Amino acid sequence: MLRYALRRVPSALAVLAIASIVVFSVLHLAPGDPAVLAAGPDASAKTVSAVRHQLGLDASLPHQYLTWLGGVLTGDLGDSYVRGVPVATLIGNGLGNTIELTLGAIVLAVLLGGLAGLVLGVAKGRLVRGATAAATALAFAIPPYVSGVLLVMVFAITHRILPAGGHVSVLADPEIGVQYLIMPALALALPAAAVLARFLSTSIRRVFDEDYIRIGTVKGLRRRRIVLCHALPNALPPVLTVLGIQIGQMLGGAIVVEAIFAWPGVGQLIIDSLKSSDYFVVQNLLLITVTVFVVLQTVTDLLHAAVDPRLRME
Repeated sequence: MLRYALRRVPSALAVLAIASIVVFSVLHLAPGDPAVLAAGPDASAKTVSAVRHQLGLDASLPHQYLTWLGGVLTGDLGDSYVRGVPVATLIGNGLGNTIELTLGAIVLAVLLGGLAGLVLGVAKGRLVRGATAAATALAFAIPPYVSGVLLVMVFAITHRILPAGGHVSVLADPEIGVQYLIMPALALALPAAAVLARFLSTSIRRVFDEDYIRIGTVKGLRRRRIVLCHALPNALPPVLTVLGIQIGQMLGGAIVVEAIFAWPGVGQLIIDSLKSSDYFVVQNLLLITVTVFVVLQTVTDLLHAAVDPRLRME
């Protein structure tokens, strides 16, 4: 297992290095001069030049990249051009809220996707399977920005069961925090749950074609025991990889969901920074997002290898 992990880490580091170059290059091609934004619209050319030197923007691009990357590795993300506060403070304030939203969405996606996948994989009734398949297809087809608006219309405007937007930390007040969390987490979780359900059902059906399942059935083992003790554990490894990919996509989808529900997370910070052309904040946020995605993929691959020895042998 350790040898397998050591083989995966270098490729992950290479992806992060390439991603940092791409993020740095693309944002430096964006229109607008950060020095002008930082100095203000009425600043003289001399003031803008002084601000540009203070921010290190008059150095060569390779020097700027290495300075920025060194700051990222040491935890010094610099200051926002527009807000004038440390970028680490801005990201820290929103990152916890985004993690809270994503964790809630992961829990719902695993619960809903796991239940639907089991029904599609092992249920015998056509009506139950058909209804579950239709619900899964609908959840996959409707994007989060549509399901989010529908949830607000039904549960916040029509029936007034849940708050339409805002945020209260679940840790600070669990009862109120869950009420604010349910709708954005559900909107974010539905497409991922649909994908997990399809992959899990396919994996379960594939496992049911194996000889040891047939032998267990012939021996008279209860179907519940066959499903829970033999089929499901052997169907999970490929689903773990899919789950890792879906978590990364949920992190990306959180940008839209946070905008709909006025959730003060990293996604909302990215939108606000793009509107104000605060590219240095966007630059750091994009790199952090890519890093989280790569780390999740690496951890998922390691978990897959831990539960499936064949992968380590290969």
